[in-house]
Amino acid sequence: MSSSESSKIKKQGSSVGQRWLTALVLIPVVLLFVWFGGWAAFAATLLVVILGTLEWHSMLVNAGYRPLIWISFGLSVLFLLAAMLPQQRSLLIEIGLSATLLISFPWLFVRRKLDGAMVDWALTLSSSIYLGWPMSFFLLLRGYEPGVLHIGSGAWVTLPSGAWWLLLTLLGVWGFDGAAFFAGRYLGRHKLAPRISPAKSWEGVFGGFIVPIIAAFLFTVLPLGVPWYLAILLGLFIGVAAVIGDLSESLIKRQTHVKDSGQIMPGHGGMLDRIDSLLFAVIVVYLFAQLIGR
Repeated sequence: MSSSESSKIKKQGSSVGQRWLTALVLIPVVLLFVWFGGWAAFAATLLVVILGTLEWHSMLVNAGYRPLIWISFGLSVLFLLAAMLPQQRSLLIEIGLSATLLISFPWLFVRRKLDGAMVDWALTLSSSIYLGWPMSFFLLLRGYEPGVLHIGSGAWVTLPSGAWWLLLTLLGVWGFDGAAFFAGRYLGRHKLAPRISPAKSWEGVFGGFIVPIIAAFLFTVLPLGVPWYLAILLGLFIGVAAVIGDLSESLIKRQTHVKDSGQIMPGHGGMLDRIDSLLFAVIVVYLFAQLIGR
């Protein structure tokens, strides 16, 4: 083995170790917000949107674009507030989209250079659609009701249905990512999308499907009364959404000429690198829950 190959293996091992350490620190924190729900979850989601919007803007600026970050952020925050205020949700979304349209174009009128103005305008809106809109579904899915700890002859917890759905989304996607990573690393032979993400393989994808299917059984069949065959279907949907979300962010990074969206989390890259699969999966889970009425 050459020294360069040995160095590469050591670097990969260090990266995997950092991934596990970061996950061990962050997962309990995320689960704590899942437990409380409500405005505590809103605060956590808002932080994710802030960091994600900054990363998105930095990536686009690196590629030579100049989107209006404050408009992107404002619309994303309105999406989150609309999720927290269901009675005013439609009105807030209407206000947000209308204000974005009415403000963004006049702002472009005063630019010194009009070249690329329409592209920057489209990217301003795409930030909110890509990040703020799906993040609002985490709040819609979770709801307000907190978990309850019962202490008597024994100790047990009661979770509202929204917490079960959110746990399924988070653990299903995290499990898919982990299983796909190791299956692809040791078994990967056939490239999934070599022009977008050369490291991903079909073997990794199929290996990853196992975890969200198991998670769907654990978190929906008994706690929520979802039929087992629908749980299998949902697990598959989560896996497919996770793949699409992962490849979508890989495409964005390739188009903006960056390796990672940021460096905020050791071993994981940026915030967008960590939530790319979740952004698509949470929409699928929310719509599924709505369709079956659970």
